[in-house]
Amino acid sequence: MNTNSIFDLSPAEKLQLVEDLWDDLAATPSEVPVHDWQKEELARRKANLMSQPASGISWEHVKAGIRNRCGR
Repeated sequence: MNTNSIFDLSPAEKLQLVEDLWDDLAATPSEVPVHDWQKEELARRKANLMSQPASGISWEHVKAGIRNRCGR
């Protein structure tokens, strides 16, 4: 019997496990629970964007900001 835990995995193996889990969850998004407070926050953000369209940031701008912070 193997008594190793996920905490014994190498960093690369842990990242692969996270990726595999994420892919599995993404395959059935309707089964991923979303709490009421999360739905309320999404509705609030959508309402804010609809009432103030200029307050939004393009996806390209978001990616550029992340790349700048990460030094890429």
